[in-house]
Amino acid sequence: MIHIESDGPARGDVHQLLNEHLADMFATSPAESVHALDHSALSAPSITFWTAREDGDLLGCGALKLLDSPPESARNGEIKSMRTTATARGRGVATLMLRHILDDARTRNLQRIYLETGTEDYFAPARRLYVRNGFTECPPFADYVLDPNSVFMELRL
Repeated sequence: MIHIESDGPARGDVHQLLNEHLADMFATSPAESVHALDHSALSAPSITFWTAREDGDLLGCGALKLLDSPPESARNGEIKSMRTTATARGRGVATLMLRHILDDARTRNLQRIYLETGTEDYFAPARRLYVRNGFTECPPFADYVLDPNSVFMELRL
């Protein structure tokens, strides 16, 4: 059974998965279009980080960043660092993680959840996942700017 729990992005296996994620992002997109966070940035107080595990084995991760300050009055969030291990792909881990993040956002009474992903074919499965779960394209949000390598999406909760 797959369990999703709060976890630390600096934990050994998670740190390795995040390093793979960053490497893939830089291999796929121009550096100025990479918005993925490293493990230290994912440890910020405004970010909640989760992992999906089965029998202790890491299957994936995801995070929710609160976009408004102070955090206790946040109304908007951003999905960060959604990643599934190569061996777990195709098992529904990303869908489980996304639903977990959205449930947490609803519990916090957030009004909108945003995300940024790439335009390249590499990101097509992620874009399909988000569309299947109700996300629609939107203009850049927060500190993002229009970028031909980025797709911005939102879900009104």
